[in-house]
Amino acid sequence: MFGSFERMVAKRYLRARKGERFVSIIAIFSLIGIALGVGTLIVVMSVMNGFKADLLGRILGLNGDLSAFSRSNDGPSTIKGYDILTNKIERVSHIISAISFVEGQVLINAGNYNSGGMVRGMTVNGLKKLKVISKTLDPIVFSQFQGDNVIIIGETLAEQAGLSIGSKITLISPKGSATVMGNIPRIKSYKVIGIFDSGMHEYNSSYVFLPMQAAQNFFQLRDEVTGIQIFSNDSTHIHSITRQLEATFRNDNLRFVDWTQNNNAFFGAVQVEQNVMFLILALIILVAAFNVISSLIMMVKDKIRDIAILRTMGASRGAIMRIFLMCGASVGVTGTLIGTLLGILFCKNIEHIRQGLQKITGTNLFNPEVYYLEHLPAKLDWGDVIQVVSMALILSLLATLYPSWKAAKTDPVETLKNE
Repeated sequence: MFGSFERMVAKRYLRARKGERFVSIIAIFSLIGIALGVGTLIVVMSVMNGFKADLLGRILGLNGDLSAFSRSNDGPSTIKGYDILTNKIERVSHIISAISFVEGQVLINAGNYNSGGMVRGMTVNGLKKLKVISKTLDPIVFSQFQGDNVIIIGETLAEQAGLSIGSKITLISPKGSATVMGNIPRIKSYKVIGIFDSGMHEYNSSYVFLPMQAAQNFFQLRDEVTGIQIFSNDSTHIHSITRQLEATFRNDNLRFVDWTQNNNAFFGAVQVEQNVMFLILALIILVAAFNVISSLIMMVKDKIRDIAILRTMGASRGAIMRIFLMCGASVGVTGTLIGTLLGILFCKNIEHIRQGLQKITGTNLFNPEVYYLEHLPAKLDWGDVIQVVSMALILSLLATLYPSWKAAKTDPVETLKNE
């Protein structure tokens, strides 16, 4: 497509010579602009993808892909005969495990520390299946997770309340016992036997785990649970699995709520933010593309005499156009390659870079209380990388068309006569 003569001339034009440094400087700034735009876009898209994937993984890891609840409208929505239902659910295709649980809101008290929290009661087997929690616990905890006075708490709660293994913590439930004096809150103390780290600040600071029997006693339930959380092997197609479960348990008075219903607004907002960030940062590349146009137009004006001489020597309009296309495209391609390399390297080392910047500046650049996660995630999606690179290359190529066409339209007779 490009001849050796055209490549040689384009290479000479890209080199700065005395009196032409201004044009070359503009081309360098254009290259830097494209590189920064591409690199920044890759980094931001990767961080957004990582944030979404990590957050989703931890939410599903604690709450399951979907949950089953009672359809009863009479009194508390509790499930009876949950052992039989749990075994039946686990036999459904695409279901990995099902865990029955008791859940309720409480006030957590430890010395001067008071905070709202969520109690979740589980069996030992259920806690082991909850990998996001069980993998961070000492194995001895599972043998101690029984009785009516033991509890497992989160790492953040332990730090904030000054608790450790063996400490006492008090739970207060507003749903207490009805007496002649009114409703008296239920208060009970527990011994901390384990501290978990789910990787999410919200769960680490507000969730506590009790043995199933202890939770049933605390919330005054008999042989009942408040729900069954279900883990599947395909969370992306959870709607079809939900429909399958609804058809299977049509006569068991159960309703199923999947993760998209519980977190749809939140993840929808994350997706909108991701799209908006892409559009905003794409403008950086667009601005750099306009710089390519301006630098090429100045180059064409600066080389107008050379163009006229080349035309009189027999160079075709197509050859002239290809020369300046190569000049502009080389800036765009080089900038895109540099930006892609920088973006990928940044994504691969983003957590180390964050920690280094925090030490230098002395500020917290990723507050877990705001962003829910304990570390800065980055998931490099090669589909997004290809999309960014393609967009940058297309914009760079389009930016060269008008100046190249203008150069090819130069009339050598008029140009040399004016000279």
